Amino acid sequence: MTKDSWLFKQLFANWKRFEVTYILILLLLQVVVYIIAPDSLIGMVSGLFGVLCLIYGMKGRKINFAFGLVQTIAMTLIAYQTHSWMSFVMGIFYVLSQPVGWFFWGQDDAIHEFQPKTRRLIFVGAFVAWLIVWAIDAALQGQLPYFDALNLIIPLIAQVLYILKYKENWSLWIVVNTAAVIYWTVLTVQFVMGFNTQGQLGMYLSQVALQGALLFNAIYANRVWASGEADNEGGAK
Repeated sequence: MTKDSWLFKQLFANWKRFEVTYILILLLLQVVVYIIAPDSLIGMVSGLFGVLCLIYGMKGRKINFAFGLVQTIAMTLIAYQTHSWMSFVMGIFYVLSQPVGWFFWGQDDAIHEFQPKTRRLIFVGAFVAWLIVWAIDAALQGQLPYFDALNLIIPLIAQVLYILKYKENWSLWIVVNTAAVIYWTVLTVQFVMGFNTQGQLGMYLSQVALQGALLFNAIYANRVWASGEADNEGGAK
């Protein structure tokens, strides 16, 4: 692999010192969680590849979808084993969306932005859809249906906007990741206290760490994409 190769540019070109530092910290966090609760290797895999996927996405680099494929498969299995049904459905969509994203990011390098009126309609529509899915999830007796439903419908919209390179996707991811941190934290506490017996402790801890990492990355990525700093050198084509 030479410095002029597509893969080298995707992986190593044009990183700020701050970005390298926080990447290493977020990856180390996933390893620490696994050391604390080494009962779920799949949880650590989900965490490590999830961090890599979103970080390279923040940089506007197509290779994020390769990391994303591994992460979404692992995450879907975790959602199934913990009976987080809406997260499981969303996980299947994530898996299918990775090759789609790979294709679309090879067609158009530009980052897009909605008009204010369209942006408001999207957020209102997302809220209404969340209420509907919440009712369905509650009927299916999913865990914490108000959060689990949020883990389905908002990411669905955010992922589509991400694939199409609309910068508003990061605002939605901030909402999603905030809710997900709360969701997996509550489930972790319930598991430790014995109220929840689905899955393993490492699965829950890995998801808390992952969602916390993704929340931080989404906040930073929102600034990067809004300022036009996201690069595509060797990245999109």
